[in-house]
Amino acid sequence: MFALITEGNMDPSAAVVAQRAEVSARTVFRHFEEMDSLYAEMTARIEAEILPIVQQPFAGDTWREQLDQLIARRATIYDKIMPLKIAASIRRFSSEYLMANYQRFLDMERMGLERVIPKAMMADATLLSAIEMCVGFQAWRRLRQDQGLSSDAAVKVVRLCITRLLG
Repeated sequence: MFALITEGNMDPSAAVVAQRAEVSARTVFRHFEEMDSLYAEMTARIEAEILPIVQQPFAGDTWREQLDQLIARRATIYDKIMPLKIAASIRRFSSEYLMANYQRFLDMERMGLERVIPKAMMADATLLSAIEMCVGFQAWRRLRQDQGLSSDAAVKVVRLCITRLLG
């Protein structure tokens, strides 16, 4: 399923997954009770890959340097998870698991910002929302997928937005 999604099939059926794995659909459901359990397995796999990136301490001395590092890290992470996030978004409105996972991801994005943004700025809900929008996955997906920008160009756009936003 991971390969199918990475290749562009954003909503593969169990039958397609079984065909790709060269097993029967029954075998797929013997290992995974439902499609959500396949998503849970993929989520665990991708989280194991990105967790070391997320947990690295920031090297910058100032919050602005750390925010710049956060943007660079998110670029790496978002490029890795984009196909899975898009596929999950297609199904999240019909899946409690995927909806909860979506909210958990938003919470993790917010916590990442809380690690670097000064408390006084965190108190300004409008400013925090604007920063969150600029450095969040949805902005990244739009830049990379809808606008067709390279990862480097998308990082430049995000940095420009943050620079202009923060003055």
